[in-house]
Amino acid sequence: MTRFLPDSTLTAPPRSAWKRRQRLTEGAARLVMFAAALLSVVTTLAIVAVLVGESIPFFQRVPLAEYLGGTRWAPLLEPRSFGVLPLIAGTVLVAGIAAVVAIPLGLGSAIYLSEYAPERLRRVAKAILEVLAGIPTVVYGYFALVTVTPILQRLYPPTQIFNAASAGIVMGIMILPMVSSLCEDALAAVPTTLRDGGYALGSTRYEVAVRVVLPAALSGVIAAFLLAIARAVGETMIVTLAAGANPRLTLNPFEGVQTMTAYIAQISMGDVPAGTIEYRTIFAVGLTLLVLTAALNLIAHAVVRRYRQEYE
Repeated sequence: MTRFLPDSTLTAPPRSAWKRRQRLTEGAARLVMFAAALLSVVTTLAIVAVLVGESIPFFQRVPLAEYLGGTRWAPLLEPRSFGVLPLIAGTVLVAGIAAVVAIPLGLGSAIYLSEYAPERLRRVAKAILEVLAGIPTVVYGYFALVTVTPILQRLYPPTQIFNAASAGIVMGIMILPMVSSLCEDALAAVPTTLRDGGYALGSTRYEVAVRVVLPAALSGVIAAFLLAIARAVGETMIVTLAAGANPRLTLNPFEGVQTMTAYIAQISMGDVPAGTIEYRTIFAVGLTLLVLTAALNLIAHAVVRRYRQEYE
């Protein structure tokens, strides 16, 4: 009877070599993850540094009080004026209309998909929402200009051709898939035991969805709202095509306004010489937009933290 001796090449490596390989793998993974995190931080700091560095010469010539408190924005016309309030008002107005459209519809559709819809319908609806999210924003802009604006003019004749309402409505449709998808993910992440506990106490499906699941997923829902609003604040093509280029301090949604992103797109076409004060308004407005977005993040973080403390 032939006996087969184990080949030395097939034997398991020594335990010390296996531990050494494991340490090298863990170290390499940690280094890659640290590099990714560091790249994100460095990129953010670089953007802030560029905006601040290019904005300093602007604020050396234009007082900060005049910039933040002025009600007329006309950096290209004589007499020049650098009051940014009309751009901020236009941005907030359009983003507010978009939020009014997207948040209720997105949250309602997310609750339906998470708590009511059958699995087949959920897959079909999410696929349709993904298609809606893939439409180019320039298409949304022309849709607002040639379709939504005429409808608004028939409903309310004083509506101007370029107006904040059509831009805000279409922008709300654009960010609707983001709100719905992120809210649905947050609701689906709630443990099933919480739902079962609600049903065990005699609650209806609506009561479980609104009073149990939604509060438990509030942090994710608020994060979805925040991302959607930030997306609306930073949108360029829709407001450029549909809202107009008239910086006006108004709350009337049926009048033309100009947002901060639309102004940056207008000046960035290359008609303004680099290094001039008109050119540096791009960076001043961009820095203002960055501060506004950061403020939204801080407010949302405070709201989420406070609610978590109360819920716990």
